[in-house]
Amino acid sequence: MENKEKAGIIWAASAYLIWGVLPIYWKALGHVPSGEVLAQRIFWASITTGVVVLLLGQGKQLAIDLKALWKNKRAFWSLFGASVIISGNWFLFIWAVNNGHIVQTSLGYYINPLLSILLGIVFLKERLSSPEKAAVVLALTGVLIITVSHGTFPWLALGLAGTFAIYGFAKKTIHLDSLRGLTIETAFIAPAAIIYLIWAETSGRLVFFESDTGTVVLIVLSGAATAIPLVLFAKGAQSMPLYLLGFLQYIAPTMMLFLGVVVYGEAFGAIELIVFSFIWAGLILVTVSKFRMMKKMRLAQEK
Repeated sequence: MENKEKAGIIWAASAYLIWGVLPIYWKALGHVPSGEVLAQRIFWASITTGVVVLLLGQGKQLAIDLKALWKNKRAFWSLFGASVIISGNWFLFIWAVNNGHIVQTSLGYYINPLLSILLGIVFLKERLSSPEKAAVVLALTGVLIITVSHGTFPWLALGLAGTFAIYGFAKKTIHLDSLRGLTIETAFIAPAAIIYLIWAETSGRLVFFESDTGTVVLIVLSGAATAIPLVLFAKGAQSMPLYLLGFLQYIAPTMMLFLGVVVYGEAFGAIELIVFSFIWAGLILVTVSKFRMMKKMRLAQEK
């Protein structure tokens, strides 16, 4: 394995490890309304990324990126739509963590790659391999089991999976540097966040100015907590094979599941185990098939 590939694995794994422990971060802000946490997160992420871009001397390149986006209206509105969608994903995640649904967030991020496969079928007319077809059927079976047994549709898990899958799909055709791309994304939605914060302050609902120092520090650093793993992920993704990246993505939901069940004592009974087993079986099928495909490609290249 080349040094570049090894470094890529370290970058990507670091990103997933940070995402895996983020529920602890948002739990520490559980006394702050989820809407304010989201708005503060967007605002401070916008400030943080903007300052870092300027400190790195990339301000001119950021302006060039913006001009290029404005000329390509399709890319511009795709990125705008992606920024709105990821904001919805952030809100769902924060709300889920602070309302005792970390296990559902774990389920959502396990389902996410399978939903990405479905998006490829619907919009890119991609053809599924037999393992991928089986994986999708297993995932749908798991969703059906939890719906019938609990009497409620797992909207939270599917909402998280769906928004993140659509976000990734929307950004697939937009080629931007990870840091500058995130700066533009947060700048798109920062005005809405600021309007919300002003409304919350004028209506006496803003917690920020009434909070203790620890809460204020956590809120301000939420921008860095958002930006750092995304930049690490993008840096890793550029220098490692896609199949390895797909394998590493299970680190975060596995950690979330552990936190939800072991640390925060959320329910995880026989039904949940059955449902997760169906999802895990599907993911194993897809992962093994990807490894085999890459092995065949490498052997063909060596010949």
